[in-house]
Amino acid sequence: QLQLVESGGGLVQPGGSLRLSCAASGFTLDYYVIGWFRQAPGKEREGVSCFKSSDGSTYYADFVTGRFTMSRDNAKNTVYLQMNSLKPEETAVYYCEAVRGIAPMNLFRAPHYDYWGQGTQVTVSS
Repeated sequence: QLQLVESGGGLVQPGGSLRLSCAASGFTLDYYVIGWFRQAPGKEREGVSCFKSSDGSTYYADFVTGRFTMSRDNAKNTVYLQMNSLKPEETAVYYCEAVRGIAPMNLFRAPHYDYWGQGTQVTVSS
C-alpha cells in the first residue's frame, strides 16, 4: 500500500527555519513526481516545490525561491523540504504528494496528484 508520512512541522519564529520530511512506503520515489504543497485555513492548497525523478529537476514556486530547498535521500526513500526565513503568512499544513506522471503545466496543481499524506502543521509566529 502506497503511503506518504510527513513530519517535522512545529512552531517557529519569523525568520526561523524548519526541515520537513516525507517518508514514502509501498513505492519507490525514483519513478514518481513528488511535490510539496501547503494549505492555510480558508485557502486553496498551493504548490511549493516539486521534484521530477525522470530528469532530476526540482522546481520552486516564486514565493519560496532562494529560501526553500527540496532534497531526497534515496536510501531512506524520503524527501525533505528545508525552509528558511519563514514568514507568518506561511503558516499552513504542509503536504507531500506523489504522482507517477504529470504534465508540466500541472506540477503545482494538487488535484493532479494521486497520493498525499496527512500533512504536518507549520506555524510561524512570535
